[in-house]
Amino acid sequence: MIIAVIGMLDEREESLQLIKDHIEGRGHKTILIDISIGTGAITSALKADVNCEEIAGISETTVDNIRNMLAKERDKATSLVAEGLGKKLQGLYQTGGLHGVIAVGGMTGTFITLTAMKSLPFGLPKLLISSVAAMPAYAKKLAEYFGVRDITVMHSVVDTVGANPLVRNLMINGAGAISGMVEEYEAPKKEEKPSIAITEFGFCDKGAHYVRESLEKDYNIVSFHATGIGEKAAVDLVGQGLFEAFIDLVPGGFSEYLLGGNRAAGPDRLDAACNQGKPYILSPCGFDMISCGPIQRRDEGDPLWVSRKLAERKFLIQDAIRVQARTSPEEMQTIARAVAEKLNKYKDKKLVKFVVPTKGFSSLSVEDGALYDPDSDKTFIGELIKNLDPQIETIQVDTHINTPEFARAVVEALEDSFKHQAGK
Repeated sequence: MIIAVIGMLDEREESLQLIKDHIEGRGHKTILIDISIGTGAITSALKADVNCEEIAGISETTVDNIRNMLAKERDKATSLVAEGLGKKLQGLYQTGGLHGVIAVGGMTGTFITLTAMKSLPFGLPKLLISSVAAMPAYAKKLAEYFGVRDITVMHSVVDTVGANPLVRNLMINGAGAISGMVEEYEAPKKEEKPSIAITEFGFCDKGAHYVRESLEKDYNIVSFHATGIGEKAAVDLVGQGLFEAFIDLVPGGFSEYLLGGNRAAGPDRLDAACNQGKPYILSPCGFDMISCGPIQRRDEGDPLWVSRKLAERKFLIQDAIRVQARTSPEEMQTIARAVAEKLNKYKDKKLVKFVVPTKGFSSLSVEDGALYDPDSDKTFIGELIKNLDPQIETIQVDTHINTPEFARAVVEALEDSFKHQAGK
């Protein structure tokens, strides 16, 4: 087995040497990759199999150019290194010369190697030993990597420079971890049943259960928790072509992006199935609420609460962290138009079906629910139909989302999309 060992030799030679020696002691081959971009004043006795000049060259630049950028264009400099490293790792993987990756880094090394690891496929063992992965100030940025890729992180607690007993223990543990992962790794096999992605969360749990129950005999159903980052993971993996269809019960990360909520999943939230040309079945779950917790924000002049006057609306306080406020008719109109604009770009529009449970988009917006507002729901439905291309079918179901009847409509919509796909 071949394992890439990555880090800055001018800063962490001792650590990288320990990892390399212990991996090779397990009978594996290592490829030592140096990503040093410092002043060059420190010369390592340990020689890299792939040096920083080669990595820079892959990005069509030189190490000297990258070093010159560091003072004023640090992001650009590190991005070039990350790009070159990512391409090198991809090339090794595609030719069968890579079975796992381990990296050691501080702040700069962490973000360079995370970016490169993110380019590798799901399942390939990836381990990062980092002294900054637990920093709260960078949690949102780091989540962009950890939330969408299966990267294992070992928080080092201490810095990983030098050779002391704590660092030695960390490096030996890291070498053992990546070796064990590689030894037990099984390459993806052709599944007997095709896989389908589905988004869900607690406010449509029964509806999602009924959908899974109806489909699991013939399909592998892979669920994604619609918390924003979970949706980003769904978009990322659907975009890799790992699924035959996408049942998007909770596309609310798109409306949260539009309105500024906690579960925002970005502007490309609805694009993945479109780009893959796969059946795409949606419901409006999540469009009926804005995630705006914790409740203290209400009393602290929070911009979201103030600008959208959330305190004047119906809202649900789930716990100390989670608060859901009802979306207004005007916001539902905005969401419907933006959703229609996205879906209308789908090349084969007959693969897209929008299933609307007219008596409640979630458990919160049913009659007697905390966010019940049938006028807002009707506004969304009317505006969606008005703006959606007629080739995209809107299926209205006279029930709420957590019923077998709704699930049946979703499954039938999926079957129709598969029939269309097969008949093309």
